[in-house]
Amino acid sequence: MVLPTESPTGFRLATNCGRRVAWIVLAAAIAFAIDGPAPAQAISWRQAQRQPAPWFATDESRGVVASVIAYQLPCGGWDKNLDLAAPLAGAARAALADRVDEGTIDNGATVTPLRFLARAVKATGNQDAKQAFLRGLDYLLEAQYDNGGWPMYYPLRPRGYYSHIHFNDNSITNVLRLLDDVAQGRGDFDFVDERRRALATAAIERGVDCILRCQVIVDGKPTVWCAQHDEHTLAPAKARSYELPSLSGQESVGIVQFLMRTDPPTPPIAAAVEGAVDWFERVKIPGQRVEWTRDEEGVDRIVVDDPAAGPLWARFYEIGTNRPMFVGRDGVVHRRLAEIERERRVNYAYIGSWPRELVERDYPAWVARRGKAGGDDSRR
Repeated sequence: MVLPTESPTGFRLATNCGRRVAWIVLAAAIAFAIDGPAPAQAISWRQAQRQPAPWFATDESRGVVASVIAYQLPCGGWDKNLDLAAPLAGAARAALADRVDEGTIDNGATVTPLRFLARAVKATGNQDAKQAFLRGLDYLLEAQYDNGGWPMYYPLRPRGYYSHIHFNDNSITNVLRLLDDVAQGRGDFDFVDERRRALATAAIERGVDCILRCQVIVDGKPTVWCAQHDEHTLAPAKARSYELPSLSGQESVGIVQFLMRTDPPTPPIAAAVEGAVDWFERVKIPGQRVEWTRDEEGVDRIVVDDPAAGPLWARFYEIGTNRPMFVGRDGVVHRRLAEIERERRVNYAYIGSWPRELVERDYPAWVARRGKAGGDDSRR
């Protein structure tokens, strides 16, 4: 896929408002299909993902697999935040099949149903699931930019931040982990043909190269990544009003963990991991913990002093100063969580312990493996 210009061709373009209206109409059709109620649902999508392999031989599983396939968009991807186990009936199924807009990798979409379908293929040989999986895999391969990144939505939306390289919520690393399993024929993915496995290998190489080139360099030192990067310049980029160009204390964790899967690491990968872990060590916030409270206005999330608490990290750090950033819907940067509106404090994670296992467990294990293999490590 080439980088976007003003708008992609060959697909219907619509305003964000129009898309919301269309999706509301579709959701209503799903809930109240005009030719009668949808079949009863016995299991949720979350529950279905936790079932053991023998479950895939049951009638209940076959119904869920058929439902997941029914939600697949004509482009090959899936939309997000849906209960894919909820059956589609009549008009709702037709409305979904007629959509010509985009799928997404945001919030686990597309990758999660693909992993589920691969489990069904492995357990039962379900050919409908296999064909749907291959369509979805082809979608991911097509959606990749030539520079190795992926947008949030594909086909591309004509405006907004949706075409940025989308590390947010581990979206790209989820894709890369799936492709790595495919390329290696690992676990549930040994049914994928050699041609697609080779394409997955090439996509991973481009993806890793993109990650390395996106790593933010400050004063000559590699740090971490922004949650989204400009698809043309690879510079840190703004998304929503409260997601400004910054260094991410959350999304960067998944990126580093993915890079550490390369064994042995190339010198550029090793340097990227070393630089990121060094940065995590330098910006950690000791002696504080997050606490949920309730008062007459409702639930709140606050930060309190606690000398015995483990370290925390901000989700956003100012590039160049490493000062934590707490930004509300007004786009104004504050230095304390308490200074932004309660709605954002409650509904968005601005501070957490995301890198702790990476720094305390994963990285030392990676260093030990490199030591046994004779790799050099400047932090040993």
